[in-house]
Amino acid sequence: MKTLKKFFSLVLVLALSLIVFAGCKNNGQESDVAQNQEEHTDKTEDGAKTKITIAASPTPHVEILNQVKDLLAEQGYQLEIIEFSDYVQPNLVVDEEDVDANYFQHQPYLDDFNKEQGTKLVSVAKIHYEPLGVYAGKSSDLADIPDGAIIGIPNDTTNEARALLLLESNGLIRIKEGAGLAATKNDIVENPHNIEIVELEAAQISRRISEFDFIVLNGNYALDAGLNISDAIAKEEQDSEAAQKYANIVAVKEGNEEREDIKALIEALKSDKIKQYINDTYKGAVVPMD
Repeated sequence: MKTLKKFFSLVLVLALSLIVFAGCKNNGQESDVAQNQEEHTDKTEDGAKTKITIAASPTPHVEILNQVKDLLAEQGYQLEIIEFSDYVQPNLVVDEEDVDANYFQHQPYLDDFNKEQGTKLVSVAKIHYEPLGVYAGKSSDLADIPDGAIIGIPNDTTNEARALLLLESNGLIRIKEGAGLAATKNDIVENPHNIEIVELEAAQISRRISEFDFIVLNGNYALDAGLNISDAIAKEEQDSEAAQKYANIVAVKEGNEEREDIKALIEALKSDKIKQYINDTYKGAVVPMD
């Protein structure tokens, strides 16, 4: 009798296990179906993408992209903007094709990033230019700069060189010939005022402005800090070579340049409506490219 009871108990356990297993398997299938249905909503019946994802830095890139949403919606595209505050992740997520495009950098930075990280990203359009400016801290006159003045500049490769070249163009220092976009403070060959150059992450510079005689700042970080380009003591001019070289671009993974959704994104960003928005909103701190 005990043996028979054990047998029926074992049969019952096996039956319950099969029911649980079948339920788990069915739930997994339902989850897969739900996921496939969700993914399907990002495409038309013929398989064309209807959602465009783009990584961007907050100011002015996300602000500009928010103005693009309606233009793209008219063409049947939904724009999803993913905000980043650093200069590394936006390139990595595009290279891994987790995100379709990014909008936050200029070509020299992208070139350096590809070289250093082994990524394969390409520019598809120049959208705007942000003049680099020199702003007053404890001092206010470059022509009467005190000896031993301290100047804060961005520490990333291309923007550091850009800042040093701007200081050179204003007669404060001289950079070793040929250093160009690879220049660092170690390439300063003449420094008559014994200026101390302090390299900092760009986002940190404006927060420490009271520590410096002057700071050199990217346009987007100046905007974040409430600084206007009209307040700059010196800046890169709109018709300068820098305007072309340092224009902010939209970048994609190599091979995706000719996608229809990417073309639609670029067309919207370069539209007259967006150019007018940039001019009206940023008043020279951000300049649309032709």
